[in-house]
Amino acid sequence: MSNVGMIIEERAADIGNFMVGRLLPFKQKRTVGPFAFIDHMGPAALKDYENLDVPPHPHIGLSTLTYLFEGAIMHKDSIGSDIEIKPGAVNWMTAGNGVVHSERTPEYLRGTDKHLHGLQIWVALPKELEEIEPSFHHVEANSLPTWEEDEMHFKLIAGEVLGHKSPVPVHSPLYFIEIKTETGGKVKIGDQLFGESALYILEGSIVDGGNTYQPKHILIANDTKLCEFEMAPRTTVYIFGGEPFPEQRYIFWNFVSSRAERIEQAKEDWTNKKFPLVPGDDGYVPLPDYLKNLKPKA
Repeated sequence: MSNVGMIIEERAADIGNFMVGRLLPFKQKRTVGPFAFIDHMGPAALKDYENLDVPPHPHIGLSTLTYLFEGAIMHKDSIGSDIEIKPGAVNWMTAGNGVVHSERTPEYLRGTDKHLHGLQIWVALPKELEEIEPSFHHVEANSLPTWEEDEMHFKLIAGEVLGHKSPVPVHSPLYFIEIKTETGGKVKIGDQLFGESALYILEGSIVDGGNTYQPKHILIANDTKLCEFEMAPRTTVYIFGGEPFPEQRYIFWNFVSSRAERIEQAKEDWTNKKFPLVPGDDGYVPLPDYLKNLKPKA
């Protein structure tokens, strides 16, 4: 019997000069635990004249998690962070009451052919922490817990689960796990998961309840504790989830909040340029015209 309650397929989305595959939010499933947004970037082969350029833009009420498989991104923010993220490392930026950041191809790569592939994730904050001061943490790849079980290679990117704890400073009970295998095999970890849970297939395939599932899909579990599936050879999956919040979350443009009026205030503040600036990057992403009169929806 299958434990898959919903299947979400990647949908194309434009983030400026770069197309991504959007996975969350989805009309019928806005969040999974505290996870409110997931974009799959690439894999993209960029020519010497093509670069990632996401100018300064604002966030409130969330933490961003950037995790690359290939390539490099230069992160700058209004806190003063200025750091290059490379494959396997984690950029964790908590917006709290308001932060601005930009993401661009590093200068040394801008005139060369290159590749970019990774995940951009938003994690909503607990209601009592939505207005904390912004913060930024960079965690190198070799600091993340890794282990092997039955030909399966595990990495805990964020959270605490399966007897391991990531150094990424999360703000609520959650997990974001990478599982890779060259030979294939069975995964049975449901007895250690909690809250809501979902699985993203990056490459390869899995079998659950006699059904085969392919890449670029998120599978939402009916019951986290029944998380058991078969991985085909050369497969990589990501399992993410955690305790959901008791309050609904409004997700509007780059803002997440438990209060619709807070998002309206953020819209007004960004339009009136009341957010802090990003040192060394004077770009600006205006609030799109079509959003100015729209109201946040949960």
